Amino acid sequence: MTWPQQAGVLPRQAHCFQDRATAQLLEHASYGVDTVVHTQVLTGFGGVGKSQLAAHHARTLWQAGKLDLLVWVTAVTRDAVVTGYAQAAVEILGADPTNPETAARTFLAWLEPKPSTVRRWLVVLDDLADPADLRNLWPPDSTHGRTLITTRRRDAALTGNSRQLVPVGLFTDDEATAYLTAALAAHDRHEPTDQLSGLANDVGNLPLALSQAAAYLLDVGLDCATYRHRLTDRARTLTDVLPDRSGLPDDQATNVAATWSLSIECADQLPPAGLARPMLQLAAMLDPNGIPAAVLASPPALNHLAQHHNAAPGQTHPDEITDAEATQALRALNRLSLIDHNPSSPHHTVRVHQLLQRAVRDPLPADQHGRLARTAADALMAAWPEVERDTSLAQALRANTEVLTLHAEDALYQPDAHLVLARTGRSLGEAGQTTAAVHYFQQLATDTQHHLGHDHLNTLTARHHLAYWRGDAGDVAGAAAALEDVLADMDRIQGPDHPGTLIARHELAGFRGDAGDVAGAAAALEDVLADMERVLGPDHLNTLIARHDLAGFRGQAGDVAGAAAAFEQLLADRKRVLGPDHPDTLYARHSLASFRGDAGDVAGAAAAFEQLLADRKRVLGPDHPDTLYARHSLASFRGDAGDVAGAAAALEDLLADIERVLGPDHLNTLIARHRLAGFRGQAGDVAGAAAAFEQLLADRKRVLGPDHPGTLATRHSLANLRGDAGDVAGAAAAFEQLLADRKRVLGPDHPDTLYARNRLAHWRRAAGDASVHQPPD
Repeated sequence: MTWPQQAGVLPRQAHCFQDRATAQLLEHASYGVDTVVHTQVLTGFGGVGKSQLAAHHARTLWQAGKLDLLVWVTAVTRDAVVTGYAQAAVEILGADPTNPETAARTFLAWLEPKPSTVRRWLVVLDDLADPADLRNLWPPDSTHGRTLITTRRRDAALTGNSRQLVPVGLFTDDEATAYLTAALAAHDRHEPTDQLSGLANDVGNLPLALSQAAAYLLDVGLDCATYRHRLTDRARTLTDVLPDRSGLPDDQATNVAATWSLSIECADQLPPAGLARPMLQLAAMLDPNGIPAAVLASPPALNHLAQHHNAAPGQTHPDEITDAEATQALRALNRLSLIDHNPSSPHHTVRVHQLLQRAVRDPLPADQHGRLARTAADALMAAWPEVERDTSLAQALRANTEVLTLHAEDALYQPDAHLVLARTGRSLGEAGQTTAAVHYFQQLATDTQHHLGHDHLNTLTARHHLAYWRGDAGDVAGAAAALEDVLADMDRIQGPDHPGTLIARHELAGFRGDAGDVAGAAAALEDVLADMERVLGPDHLNTLIARHDLAGFRGQAGDVAGAAAAFEQLLADRKRVLGPDHPDTLYARHSLASFRGDAGDVAGAAAAFEQLLADRKRVLGPDHPDTLYARHSLASFRGDAGDVAGAAAALEDLLADIERVLGPDHLNTLIARHRLAGFRGQAGDVAGAAAAFEQLLADRKRVLGPDHPGTLATRHSLANLRGDAGDVAGAAAAFEQLLADRKRVLGPDHPDTLYARNRLAHWRRAAGDASVHQPPD
């Protein structure tokens, strides 16, 4: 026998093979006497190039003269493994070919290390379908030999006992773009780099998909941009935009769409049998970059598994599926590398490749696709907490809803708009992303009208949300105008006593008050409160909210003591109806503390906010907008109580967190900047405070408009600082203009208008106008 020897045929190296980090890892493995790892298992998603990496490694060792024996075995079944071993025994040892089992055992015995003979060998078991097929067929551990396995499986049997699992991932962005560039350049085709990188992203950097996409481009003669448009066209299936069997490159046997079918069948046979496929179908509707565990274990998800359980012949369908069985289904999919299941990451527990998702969705009939989309939406709603304490979970739920909306087409609007659509927009707004919420509801209102019509209740609701978040983002005048329009339609379509109509009236009054008409807002809220108590009852959540806002506007109109008394009664009722930790109860405590401070009990307000802040951190989390607002109020009242430097320092820390959570243009961010500049001025840095107010004024004009009460308040503070800095004539002139604008916007009797009159008189007298009498504060 002459050496070296090879048994079995290695796959031909793919054109434009990428020398990846995994290939280098294999090449650096040693064969010495100190070797601990004797078997390496390349595992990963179907189509990531495991066989190509194994073949490249084997070929590299063979051509470098580092092997005496190279054996390549296709290991899709136990019989195939036995046949491969037997062939090697026949060719190398002259074994009897008529008895494959005996020949295979002879071959394995020959691989056992022997002191008299040293032969360097590599056995490659390609595409192992089931680790159980290697029972009594594992090559032995040897200081001079090594086993390399490629498989989609990730079973525990493939690790330990000198076996190393080597995950094979997708191409990197650079590798994927380089592959496409080289594959097309080999045929004298050149495409813009941005189009190639975009195509790589479209197919998720999957090597198999990249090679087949390149082949399709060349065979059909499309440019990259046109092909990408076809690829993302939801009217086309994956098989429509990838080669048929005759056009597959590199001796590939199946196209992308068919690559994973066997793995799905195998996963569906693992215990609990029949659940893997319906679980994968549900995951195919959601975010490939991470699906929260709570979504896939929700009651709607478990009901879906029970209804679509692929029962084996003679097996009965279960009435219900448990959380544990759902988790087992995920583990089965993970064992076949169809998903990545990471229980330690609760918000991104399941990741699944976007092309596999499409391959799962494409064959579904339209009615089943629609039901699956609604089920996924139900699962998201079931997992969505009413109070979003965990911002990471909220982000993940929004991302999953966005992906679902793309896949669902019109299913989320049949027979009506699913609740998850509005919940996503609310989540954006409640997280402080009010501008994003406005854009979201603009699109939702358009889509709902398109699918359901102008007068559908869901369309009215979307328009209502749009108006509300416009106001919360600072456009209170636009919000009031939009609410007037939607209120007229609500009154016509659903009647004046419908809860939605009452809420719209309530919010319209609130935005008019925010725009300056405090007395008018209070009067309108009194009317709507009477109707709410009649229609909804005195303890209804919306009735309590109306009481809250009415008390607030009464306080803003000057009745601070009356507002505090109203909030005391409201707080008692909210504790009784909602409980002490409900966000609305905490909000009532916030308002009560504020008005007590405004009434003169500044130290008591600071103490109340200290306790409220602790409770909001516990209930809502440190980054919730309400928690940040409590920090702001606590710092402000501490400053009003005399600790000006401490208040400024606390507001500086708070401002960094508010900008991170809410963004630089959020109303609360602008308010915090206002208070910080004021306390800096009180601490003696008049010039620095004036500069801060100048910048803030420009930003408030840009974000809120010149007539917003917040913009006018900044002008007030800036004018005062000018006077404090010595420019008393400039201060008087600024207050003269401010007074005219406040009369026009807020009315002559508004407290802010009266305060501007007071300051104007003060600075006129300071400028030497003795004829001016100082009005009382």
